[in-house]
This record gives sequence, C-alpha cells and structure tokens, in this order.
Amino acid sequence: MSKVARMDKSAKAEAEVQGELRPGQSVELLKELHILTREGRLNQDSRRKLKQVYHLFQFIEKLLQELPGGGAEATLADHGAGKSYLGFIIYDLFFRARGGGHVYGIETRADLVDRSRALAERLHFERMSFLNLTVAESAAAAELPERIDVVTALHACDTATDDAIAFGLAKRARFMVLVPCCQAEVAACLRQTKALALSRTPLAELWRHPLHTREIGSQLTNVLRCLYLEANGYQVTVTELVGWEHSLKNELIIARYTGQRKASAAARLHELLAQFGLESLMETRFRLS
Repeated sequence: MSKVARMDKSAKAEAEVQGELRPGQSVELLKELHILTREGRLNQDSRRKLKQVYHLFQFIEKLLQELPGGGAEATLADHGAGKSYLGFIIYDLFFRARGGGHVYGIETRADLVDRSRALAERLHFERMSFLNLTVAESAAAAELPERIDVVTALHACDTATDDAIAFGLAKRARFMVLVPCCQAEVAACLRQTKALALSRTPLAELWRHPLHTREIGSQLTNVLRCLYLEANGYQVTVTELVGWEHSLKNELIIARYTGQRKASAAARLHELLAQFGLESLMETRFRLS
C-alpha cells in the first residue's frame, strides 16, 4: 500500500470515529476506557459499548437539565460504578464544560477505585470522587453530601439496586436511573414458599418450574421496586435501555421525585407481597413509613 493510500485510509478511519463521537469529547478518555483502540479506532465491541453509554446519557442529560441552573451544580452518585464508564462519560459530556457539579463513583473493588482515581487525576477531572464502599455503606459516608440530585445504578447486581433506591431515598434524590441486574432475592423467597403456594393458589404455577421461578422473580422484583418508588413520592417510567440484541439486562427504570406519595401504590405493594408469600420483605426491602 502506498503512503498516500495509507494516509487516505487513516483519514477515513479518523473521520468515521469523529462521526460517532460528540463535539468536544475527550478521545484520550475513550482510549483509557478501551472504547477506542490505542490507534483511536472503533471496533464492533466498542461501538456496542458506546451506543449503550450514549443512550443512557441521553436520558440522564435531560434530567440534569431540569435541575436549577440547568444542572450546572448538580451532584450525581453512580453506584456499582465498576470502571466508571458512565461517570466519566457524564462528566466529560456534561460537567466538564460547566465548571461546577460533582460526580461520585461508588464501587466495592479497590483496584477499580484506584484506577478511576488515577485516570481522573490524569485527565484533570477535578470534580470526580471515587469511594471504595458498598452501596449500603455509602448512605452514611461522610465523603458524600447530605443531598444527591441524581442517583444512577447501571447493572448493580441483585439487592445492590434496592440499596441504591434506599440511598436515593435517604439523600432525597430528585431523580433515580436504574438498570437492574441478576434479581435473585425474590426468586429465592419464592422457592422457599413454593410448596405452600402451590396448595394455596393456582398463580403459583407461574413459578413451579425453576426457570420460571427465576424469570418471575426478576419481573416481580422490578414491579415491586416501581410500586415502592411510587409509594415514596416518585413518578416512575419503565423503558428499554437499548435493543435486546445488545443486552438482555435491558430494563431501565427512571424515577422522578414529585413528593406525591401514592397510597394506591403502597396498597398494591402490600397486596403483591402477601399474594406471593413475600411478607418478610415488608420489613426489609419495602418498608414504608
């Protein structure tokens, strides 16, 4: 291949990448997150990651803009942050140019927290903090402010999503953006009471087989979470994160605080817990004041 042909190919590849990115977006950040290759290129896997993060960012950006000052001084806590893809992208695309606001990444794996701290320092993302805590521990952590405007939890596993909701309630969050994952707790409770339920109601046929137990448990968990949020004064929207071809863990729950507690949601929550033999969760995950 001639030098001119190589230059044309490189220019074409660069133009293709720029066409996928947002104006002013940090190419260095995307390389560090392995969304771009070392050469600054996109591959099939990185396109998939970028599409998921952009799609979720679009939802969060609109919520941030509803806050006072267009979200310029907003606080955001990202639970189960992992490598903090989401937190870094939100900071880069929203907070960096505004000169205010703060992003907190909360993650239990110390090595990932250290890596994120180093990356934020290297990129001069001064208003990012990374805490080596569980979601449950973070609600009382002195490193976090009393009020958090936006709570996110992207694929926080099993009960970590419930802990993120509890955190949001404790911090009086204006918005919660949740993508639940691996909902196992309710399915385990259904298995424990299966024999009694089968003798009591034909509805138990919905979870008689182990595969159905897992699926019903997952669906029921998210329904209960939505009712719990509504009972605590949030308006809830449930939609897809991205198309099913990209991720099976695809349910996106967006909760917007209105202050109007729905008594009907609280009643339905208790009725469902009783119907499915999950009364014990009334005093743990779904306690209402």
